[in-house]
Formats: sequence, structure tokens, C-alpha cells
Amino acid sequence: MSDQSSDAPAAEEPRKATPGGDGPPEVPAAMTRKADGEGRRPGGTHEATSWSVPHPLPPPAWKVAAEPEEAAPLRPATGWAALATGLLAALLLGDGLGANVLLIAVPAAFAAYIAARAAGRRPHLWTLVWAVGGLVLLLVPALRDAGWPTFLALVTALGLGSLALHGTRTWRGTLLGCVGVFLGAVPGVAWAWRGVRARAEGSRDRWGPVVRTGGIAVGLLVVFGALFAGADAAFADLLSGLVPEMSLSDGPLRLPLFVLGVVGALAAAHTAATPWRWDRIENTPGRPRGRVEWAIPLIALNVLFAVFNVIQLTVLFGGYDKVLGETGLSYAEYARQGFWQLLVATLLTLVVIALALRWAPRGAARDRTLVRTVLGTLCALTLVVVLSALRRMDLYVDAYGLTRLRVSVAGIELWLGLVVLLIMAAGIFGGRRLPHAVVASAGAAVLCFGLASPDALIAEQNVRRFERTGKIDLSYLQELSADAVPALDTLPEPQRSCALQRIAEDLRAEDDPWYATSYGAARARSLLDERPVDRDNGLCMGLDSEGRVREAY
Repeated sequence: MSDQSSDAPAAEEPRKATPGGDGPPEVPAAMTRKADGEGRRPGGTHEATSWSVPHPLPPPAWKVAAEPEEAAPLRPATGWAALATGLLAALLLGDGLGANVLLIAVPAAFAAYIAARAAGRRPHLWTLVWAVGGLVLLLVPALRDAGWPTFLALVTALGLGSLALHGTRTWRGTLLGCVGVFLGAVPGVAWAWRGVRARAEGSRDRWGPVVRTGGIAVGLLVVFGALFAGADAAFADLLSGLVPEMSLSDGPLRLPLFVLGVVGALAAAHTAATPWRWDRIENTPGRPRGRVEWAIPLIALNVLFAVFNVIQLTVLFGGYDKVLGETGLSYAEYARQGFWQLLVATLLTLVVIALALRWAPRGAARDRTLVRTVLGTLCALTLVVVLSALRRMDLYVDAYGLTRLRVSVAGIELWLGLVVLLIMAAGIFGGRRLPHAVVASAGAAVLCFGLASPDALIAEQNVRRFERTGKIDLSYLQELSADAVPALDTLPEPQRSCALQRIAEDLRAEDDPWYATSYGAARARSLLDERPVDRDNGLCMGLDSEGRVREAY
């Protein structure tokens, strides 16, 4: 610090407030502010200045581009459809899954359609494809009793329905559009509340007649319905089958289902009226690489794939003796050894193709030819890997039987092969519709998986294996759903009753109404009523782990 000049005036000491002193206490200089707003930072040698109010940070560019616009006012039909969805969810959804899921989805779809029409949106071809595909997927719970294909169908139907509300074209828009409906839950409720308040303020005189009319109609139906039910037993049975049973004890369950149905329908309607515009987000392409830098790693990968595929074709299709001579393993052991690795290799190949397209050279026609040739060769070699993996799974299933895990991963491998074919087609005809084609193939695969009834396929394959080898895993088959009953019903005794005992007990314990009962469960009940199973608990104890009768039994 520099010394001050001796003739400089001494700094004036600030006055301090003392008891009984004159004037207010001195305000510290660090807390003073200039009124003109042209000061400097506090703590400097100049006079203290005012603090400027910080401005809020602007939203990110992607949000500005994709954020939905203000929704049109809520239509009465949309509100009534949302209420109908909530009522159906509260009445039908608490008893299980079946045709009730489709019944609940219909008013929700109607609410979204009315909201979209009010906003001036018109359905396009792909919008109809996603909407119809989502509704068709909801047939799986009505047809199949197994829970795992039902879960896949419900999740896929929700994704396709959300995609139908957005109407996107790019990869980003397609992927985000499958889950974008969840972003409309809170805005949808607020939008409905504003609409209800605005309509209530303008039509208070009309609410009285509506409430009175509805109350009178409900009262007449209840009174005369009860009288007719007491007068005729057949009508009483029909009425009890059509009308869900409810009690006050069901309130804690029904109320959340009602809220879930209303909020879900409002989220769909709000998204249909004003969706997020994911396609407007600017996509920054990757920096194109040079031909040599881009092609050399992929060509080396193609050579590796080619060598592997030659060995696979030689070993897997060369016969059992060839497998033993090359590896010392049996067919089943060799198949089990590499299926999972080949599945992961197929997935990684798709990732490599996506990254290669991002950084591919695209300056001249020769660049496009190089990209198509290299990636087309990689796709073709990947198809051979897919076939090899499926062949391994076939050998493994032939030796050890089919299970839920094995049929699932085999289905995934088949779908991955279809995706590779779609990529090859996009390289020839253009990739503008590739996102839609991949999502459509996924929806179709889940639908076929559910309609094919995987539990029934597992039972049928294990029954054929039992007929051929005399071996069967009854403990595993007991865990299957009612979809497996038609196939297991063809087993001889005592294997039939042992395999069906647990399934029959579950069906007897269930007393679900028609809308929560699948076709598979109804068919199984019919078969078991015609041929009841032996309920002897010691029946399975007389069979070994491979389903054969014990000699000492």
C-alpha cells in the first residue's frame, strides 16, 4: 500500500449513535447505494453503487423449439370422455386384466380425438397406424392369460398411442414421442380445471337440470332393476354378470383407479391438442471423416465377421460328428456356449452402424457408394450371425426344452434380424421412413408374440419332447399360465394331472367377471371341467425330476 501525503486532509470518522446522541446512526459505506445506477462494485475506492437485479436465464434452445403451444379451450365432449374413462377404470380395472383394458382405452382415445379436432389437427396415415396398432395390442390381455406377454403388449400399446398423439418423423421425435404423453399429465389437469371453471361461470343455470335429469335416470334404473332382479332369477344372473360388484371397502382401491383414468385421458387429450414438437429440435450432424479413416475399421470388422461366419457354417451345419471333432462338445453344449455372445454381438453391430452413419463421409457420389458397400456388407454378415444364433438356440431347446427366457431371447434375435433387413432396405430406397418402420416392426413383433401364446408354445414343445425322449420338466410346467392347458391336457396320466394341478387350483380360486377373464382362462376352465385333474397331492411324488414314474412307487 502507498503512503498518503502528510498534507492530505484526515478522513472523517463516521458518527456512531450513542444513547441520547444527536441524529441517526451512520450507515456503513458498504451498504450505501447510488440512486442513478451507474456505480461500480462495492469495496472499491469509489463511491458504493447500486446492485442490478439479475435477469432470469433464457430457456434452452431445444425447449423453445419443441415446447407446445397454448391449448385450445376444453370441449365438453373431451371432459365427459375423460370422466367416462375414470368411471370405467374405477369399475372394471380392480378385478384383473382382460377386455376391460380395451373398454377403458376407447373413451380415452375419443377424448384425444375431440381435443385434436378442436385444435385443428387432422390424422395422418402414420397417426392412424399407431392408433390402430395400440388398440389392437390391447386385445392380448383379452385373449391370453399369461402376464408377461400382456405386460409387453400394454407397454407397447402405450408407446404407440403416445406416438400417435405427437406425429413425428425423425429418430429423436419418434423415440421421445413414445413417452411424451407423460409430460401432458400435469398440464392436462390444469387445462381441464380452467375449462371447467370457464364453462361453470357461463352456464350456471344449466347445471341444475342436468344434475336432476341424471339423478332421476339413475334412481329409476336402480329401483326397477332391483325389482326385476327379484322377480326373475335369470335376469338377476344376467345383471350380476354385467354390473361390477362394489362395496364401501373397495373405496381405497377404486378412487385411485378413477383418478388414474381421468388424469390419463386428460394427458392424452392435452397432448393431442398441443403436443411437444420434438422434430423441431435442431439435429447437429457428426463431422464427416475421411474415406480411409472411416472405412479401414469397418472393413477390418467385416473381415472378422466373414471368418467367424465361415466357421459357423462349417460347424453348425456340418453334422454332429463335425461338432465333436472340432470342439469335443455336444450339440447342446456348443449351442449353449455362444448364443448370448452372438445376441450381444448383434446389438453392438447395430450401434456400430448407427455411429458409422453419423460420421460417414458424404461429400461426393463415391462417398455414398463406399458407405453403402461397406455397411451393406456388414449388415449381410450380421444376418448370418443372427441365423447362427437362432440355430444354436434351436439345438439347445431340442436338448433341454423350451422356457420363457429362451423363447423371449429367440424372439428378440428374430426382431433384430428384421431391423438389419430394414437398414439394408433403407440403404437402397432411402432412410426417411426408417424410424417409423423400426417402431412398426417392434409393435408387430410384440403383437405376434402375444397372439402366438408363448406359454402354449412352451407346453407344446415340451410335450413333443416328452413323446420323443420320455423326459419332461413337470415342476417348470406347473408354473405356466392357463394358456398352456390345451397342450398339457394331451399328456398321459399321471404326468397330465401333475402338470395341471397347480393351474387348476388357481383357476378354481379365481372368480373374475367376464371383462377380467381372458379367452385362455375360459378355455382352460372348459377343458378342466370336461376332464378334471386328479387332486392327489402325492401324485407328483411318484415321478422323478424328468417326469418318469419311479420304480419303487
